[in-house]
Amino acid sequence: MNIQWNAEDYKSGFSFVPQYGEDVMELIPWRPGLKILDVGCGNGTLTSRLKERGAEVCGIDASPQMLEIARRDYPDIPFYQKDASSFAMEEPYDIVFSNAVFHWIDDQDGLLSSIAGVLKPGGTLVCEFGGFGCCESIHHALEEAFQARGLSYPRTFYFPTIGQYAPLLERHGLRPDHAILFDRKTRLTGEDGMTDWINMFNRSPFADMDEDTAAAIKAEAVQALRPVLWEDGIWYADYVRIRIRAVRTEQGQEV
Repeated sequence: MNIQWNAEDYKSGFSFVPQYGEDVMELIPWRPGLKILDVGCGNGTLTSRLKERGAEVCGIDASPQMLEIARRDYPDIPFYQKDASSFAMEEPYDIVFSNAVFHWIDDQDGLLSSIAGVLKPGGTLVCEFGGFGCCESIHHALEEAFQARGLSYPRTFYFPTIGQYAPLLERHGLRPDHAILFDRKTRLTGEDGMTDWINMFNRSPFADMDEDTAAAIKAEAVQALRPVLWEDGIWYADYVRIRIRAVRTEQGQEV
């Protein structure tokens, strides 16, 4: 999925993304001298946290806008522009870490093949991303607003169950030893938080639409969501997350 990020707005209005990612770091089998690759590092916030824990770190991301901020804010960390579904690194890593990224990737086999290829045998993938049912209330409200106008609403995200994702990991020589799917109601910022969330994270369905129609659809969906996701003056998104740790087997791929 090709996304053009408003990187400054992301940093100021959606800081909950890296904040939640700090919990994912606890799944890393920490020891001195770890080499960690942050896949989909975004603006580098979590890459920096990994470095603070004593790791030798590197970040990759497809977005030049995000990487510009990462390089500006963390000049002592190497960041590279790479496609997560097809990348290689010069040296192998002990850990591949990723937060809130995999659900954006169309080519999951390419993603996991690339990850397996940069992990040392016995190395570990630690990741969290959107799981089955993530933001379903939001997508359903948008889908109904599209259909009311005779339009088809594209479901562009990949939200698997554990049962769907574990075989993909195993096919690429990544043996899961921890996997959990859980609800995480997520607070949004401000009275326009839901509209801002749609504008930031769900741009693709509106890419070829005129501004007036897009605005009307968003307004209609937000109104439909108010009884469901507006609580005591606060907007929430009905996130569901899947959190995984998987070890690269000695045999590598195709186990």
